[in-house]
Amino acid sequence: MDTAYKAILDILEQTYGGSASQLRFASVFQLLIAVMLSAQTNDNQVNRVTERLFRDYPDARAFAGLTPEQLAPQIASLGLYQNKARHIVAASRILTEQYGGEVPADKQALTALPGVGNKTANVVLAVGFGIPALAVDTHVFRVSRRLGLSDGKNPEQVEAQLCAIIPREKWPEAHHWLIWHGRRVCLARKPDCDHCPLAALCPARPSRAAG
Repeated sequence: MDTAYKAILDILEQTYGGSASQLRFASVFQLLIAVMLSAQTNDNQVNRVTERLFRDYPDARAFAGLTPEQLAPQIASLGLYQNKARHIVAASRILTEQYGGEVPADKQALTALPGVGNKTANVVLAVGFGIPALAVDTHVFRVSRRLGLSDGKNPEQVEAQLCAIIPREKWPEAHHWLIWHGRRVCLARKPDCDHCPLAALCPARPSRAAG
């Protein structure tokens, strides 16, 4: 591994090691639904909705018994709620009919579900099943590019580059390091460079400070 990459990743691990998802769930299925709901929505909002939602509909069979029109009002406080309702009901019916209500630990099967893309599948594999995967959300995309860990133009390119420089067994952890750094310090609009533990190593800092 390049020494500059290693120095950055070591500091991220020292700073955010042991961090985990903020989403609350009691099963892999609930994790899947929470991640689907989290698109363009923060985790705290999702947790407020799922606290009630998972109490009333704890598993795939319960969600499969709903129509999108019945689910939509219950998640209306979240972004893109109508599309999410349609995808969640459809995915729940497939899981119920084809997988006995269980979530498959297989990326191809996951991404075949309505509304489940590469990022969601990677989160489910890593967090739900402990299978090495590195999900690239908006925080991971922004932070890894600012830190010079990637110059990818899309999440798929960033994922491939991060996976090439981060040991496979640390992919799930590194996902959380980058997310928490993006939430706490390397904010989208106004990064807190003065309090960043990576300031001396960040290639993006001089241009921002100069501007």
